[in-house]
Parts: sequence; structure tokens; C-alpha cells
Amino acid sequence: MSDSTPRRLAVGVEIGGTFTDLVAIGPDGVRVAKVPSTPARPDEAVFDVLDAAGLNPSDIAEFVHGSTVATNAVLERKGARLALLATEGFRDVLILGRQDRLRLFDLRYRRPKPLVAREDSLGVPERMLADGSTLTPFDAEAFAPRLAAFLDRGRYDAVAICLLNAYANPAHEQALAALVRRIAPGLRVTCSHEVTGEFREYERASTTALSAYVQPVLDAYLGRMEQRLEAGGFRGELSVMQSGGGRVPAAAMRRNAASALLSGPAAGVMGAVRQAAQSGVRDIITLDIGGTSADVALVEAGRPAMTRDALVDGLVVQMPMLDITTVGAGGGSIAWVDEGGMLRVGPRSAGADPGPACYGRGDTQPTLTDAHVIAGRIPSGKRLAGGLVMDGAAARAAFAPLAAQLGLSVESAADSVVRIAVASVVAAVRLVSTERGHDPRSFVLVPYGGAGPLHAAAVAEELGIARVLVPPGAGVLSAYGLLAADHSLFAARTRRLTIAPGAAAEVRQEIAALRSDLAGRFDALGVAGDRRLEVTLDMRLLGQAFEIGVPLPAEALETLDEAALLAGFAAAHERIYRAPVDTARRPVEVVSYRVALHAARAALPGLAGPRRLDGQGDGPLLIEDATATIWVPPGWTAAEDAAGNLLLTRAP
Repeated sequence: MSDSTPRRLAVGVEIGGTFTDLVAIGPDGVRVAKVPSTPARPDEAVFDVLDAAGLNPSDIAEFVHGSTVATNAVLERKGARLALLATEGFRDVLILGRQDRLRLFDLRYRRPKPLVAREDSLGVPERMLADGSTLTPFDAEAFAPRLAAFLDRGRYDAVAICLLNAYANPAHEQALAALVRRIAPGLRVTCSHEVTGEFREYERASTTALSAYVQPVLDAYLGRMEQRLEAGGFRGELSVMQSGGGRVPAAAMRRNAASALLSGPAAGVMGAVRQAAQSGVRDIITLDIGGTSADVALVEAGRPAMTRDALVDGLVVQMPMLDITTVGAGGGSIAWVDEGGMLRVGPRSAGADPGPACYGRGDTQPTLTDAHVIAGRIPSGKRLAGGLVMDGAAARAAFAPLAAQLGLSVESAADSVVRIAVASVVAAVRLVSTERGHDPRSFVLVPYGGAGPLHAAAVAEELGIARVLVPPGAGVLSAYGLLAADHSLFAARTRRLTIAPGAAAEVRQEIAALRSDLAGRFDALGVAGDRRLEVTLDMRLLGQAFEIGVPLPAEALETLDEAALLAGFAAAHERIYRAPVDTARRPVEVVSYRVALHAARAALPGLAGPRRLDGQGDGPLLIEDATATIWVPPGWTAAEDAAGNLLLTRAP
């Protein structure tokens, strides 16, 4: 483009474990590009893919980004040197955690290591009660010498502050943060009331620590990217994908870095929602299989399912996030035999460097991608992004020792690896559907990522799903999802309220306050667009320990009454537990309020791209586009619809 060309391009770049993908939308249509990721220097791949697409930063009006930088900082324990300030008597909250086990039958199980060592935690003499009143005042001047000595010996990069019941009254946290900044001006400070407004001390402390831990890494990463974009003439808006399925300007992401932990997977879900909607399909199960993992999510009536508490490397994140389940069944997942002689696939991955053996970069470990090359579903000699050429001989050589160990032929070993990967994905789909009260047979499976369409029909058969919708450009759908996503802000607040006469008015008041706060933040960030409200209440029977989410239609909020609140809770309870509840005899309470405000994205053209069919509509056949290969097994039929989506239908 010439220097006189107006900056009208919208560009989405998503960094995956193996490839970095780009989708650019402008006056001349849609263009896509892929390059190998650079795990040691993830931002380098961003500019590699811009070069591959022939784009200059000066051409871009809107740049949206998603990556695993924050997640990797946690997984690799490469975040900040962190200090925790907690209410006196609660300094061990991260060590104690919850007394549960992530793997019940693993005799060698060890709980995830906290991000803060005990010697890096300090108790603060203060105490707020759950109603927001003060039991023990905080005396900043009296505490200052003790705090100064603690910070001086630690050489910390960041401080996480999580005081008891600060969600109800943040005054002590605010005073303590001001004291830290006065004593150590260079330290980054993260307060729990700015990260999560909900109760449960361990979850709040874990989320606050995670946010503080990854913030310096994310700050440095975004800073490098901003500098290089600006040096190239970029003068547009840079925004980042959040785990909740919406994007925000980069400045807002720096306020709460934990919201970036599932940035990449969330983008794919939003891309699938937007693309499937163009075919009139709104109830979907998304299947994103890339180089390192398989991510699964459920979307009902166009709304992705959300979760209150997610896990990153076993550590709790308490904030609105898409309910995405991840298993180690990506294209680079390594096949191996365990101590009991059982064949396993993943979670270790060959990643982007060196990648699967068939990439010809010297790796000799058998992977899921190698298995598909051996089976002929990825043709030997096929060219991938970055000049990679599929090497069938290298794939077979990698599988030969594994096959010999199992007493199988290379072909049988490869087939077994694919079947195990499919079984892992099926289990993940059941987790987000059947175990959440949904019948997967009522949904359409939408696969994407480089390997999603290879496995989709087999996964669907196992689950009894009759239709699979494959978007065009499936291998770059996550990058498209970055552009398709609305700007979004999320807020949650714990305020317990028993449903009784007058309760509905209090509910409306709390929702209005949260909405006003989010609208003010949007205004401050300069985010325009029509705004849409989503509200969910966490409700439970009085005396229960845990809650269920009850969505409230935004259009019904003005007339909301107590009967509607009870009816919504009863319906959600019956859907989840398949059992009615008598709300006339058993009191019900609202525990927390969850509000999302979305600034609508302008209409986008759908993805499109040439596909090459090996045969006609009935399987078995291979269908290739520029970014993915689709396998249509016997008993399935493939047809493209008016929106460019490929619909696979299983014979009855």
C-alpha cells in the first residue's frame, strides 16, 4: 500500500503454540497468513506474520491481539518476584487453599505450587467484616516500619494485596496500597478489590496473585509490541482479547492482567459464534485443535457458556471466563507408553520448535500430526506456512520405535494414536455438555484450528452429533474471532440478599450500579458502539454452600419482580440437576451479581477461501483449504452453504 492509502485495515493476530495466524479485513476484502510461532520471542512472530501478509503497521487502523504470553508465564513460572500482603492470621491462604485434589487416584499427586513463598507473605494488622464494617482499624503509620523492612529484604517486582472482606469495603486495601507506593514507588501494586469483587478468600487471593504475577510480563510484552508498531507508523487502536470473550484497549488490560490468561482460546470461540451465525446456527460446540492442545466450549443461543472459577496450572482464577475445557490432544502432542505399558497421547507437545517429526526439523518423537501423515489424511509433500513440507518418511521413522514397543505395525500404531486423541476430545466435550445438563446431540460441532477439521467427524460420531460445520479458513478462525469480538467489560460483586418482598428492587439497584460503573469505564477508554447488557445472578437455596448461575434477560430488568427471580432459579436448578425445587417452602438467596457490558462490533464480512475437493460430496474424501484439511469419513456427506461454511452431515 502507498503512503497515501487511508488506514482502513482491521488486523487480528493470534499466537498459538505452533503457528501465528493473521486475518486482515479491509476495502479489498479478507486476507489471511500463517507463520511458525517463535516461543522464545513470541512478539517476533507478530511482525513475521505481518511481513508474510505484506502489511505495514502504517496501513492498520485497528489491531487486535491474542496470545498465550500470560498463560505461559504461569506454566513456566516466569512471572514477577511477588510479595503478598494479607490480613494478619491469613498470610498462609495461598498455601492452605482448598482441600481438594485435581487427580483423585494419583498416589504421587502434589498440589500446585503457590506463586508466593511463605517467607514472601506478610500479615497486616486490620480486619473488615463481611458487611463492610471495621472490626480492627488499619494504622498505616504504625505499620510502615515493618512493611518497609519486609519490602527492602525481598527485592520484589510486584505486590499483591488481598485483605479479608475487601470486596465489601476496600478502604484498608486502598490505604495499604498508598503506603506501599510511598515506601517503594517502583513496585507494581495489585489490589484484590480491583481484580475481583467476590467473596471466598482463597479464590480472591489466588486471582489477585495471578494478576500481579503476570502483569510485569504482559506489560513488557505489550510495551515491546507498541514500540515496534509505532516505529512502523501505526497510529490506530491496539486492543487485546480477554478470557471472557470480549476485547479491551491495551491500557485497560494492564489494570487486570489475569483477564488475558485464556486470550487465544476465547478468540476462537467468538470467531466460531460469528461464523456459524451466518448459517443460522446458534447452538454449537466449538472444537479448537491446534499444535499443543484441544479446546472445547459450548454455546447456546449464540451465548458461550461462562464459568466463575477456572484453573490455570491448578491455580484458581475467579473472574468471568469462557467455560473452555482443554486437553493435551493437539497436533504436536507426543505419543508415548507409560509405566503400565499403556499408549498415551500428550500432554507434552513438540510445539513450534522443533515441531512434529514430519516437519523435518530434526525431532524424532511420534506426534498426532505424524499419525495423520501416516494415515494419508495429511498428504506427504504438503506445504505448510513458513515453507514447511510434510515429510512422510520422517513421520514413519518416528513411529517405528513406538510401534515396535507396542507390537503393532506403524499404520496400526498411528491409528491407535488418533483414536486415543479422539477419545480425549470426546471426554472434554462431555464435560462442557452432559455434565452441565446439555445433550450434545442437540448441538452442531464447529471445528477449527489446523487439526480440528481432521478429527471433527470422528468426535461427532462418538457423541451422536449428526452435523459438523467447518468454517472457511478454519486454521485462522481464532485470528478472525479477535476481529469479530465486541469490546467488553465485566464486573462481579458479592452482595447476599434473601428473596423476599422488596428484594427485586434491590437487585435492580445493584445491577444499575454495576452497569453505570462499566459504562463510565467505556467512556474513559473512548470505546464507542451500541451497548448490550448481560446479567447473571449467582443464586442458591439458603444454607447451601455453592451457587448456580441464573441469567436474566436484559429486556426484562425494568419489570423484574420476586416471582421472576424465583422462577429463574427454579428453571436453572431443574436444568442442571434434573430435579424440581420448591421455592415456596425453601428460601432462596442471591449471592453475587455478574454484569457484562458489550460495545457491539460493526458488521464483518465472513471468512472465505478456495477449497480443493478430492472426490465428490460423499465420504471418504479429503477437502483442503489454505489453512486446514477436512476429513470426511465414510457415511458422511459434505456440502458448502451460501455463507461459505462446509456442512458435514452424518447419514441416519
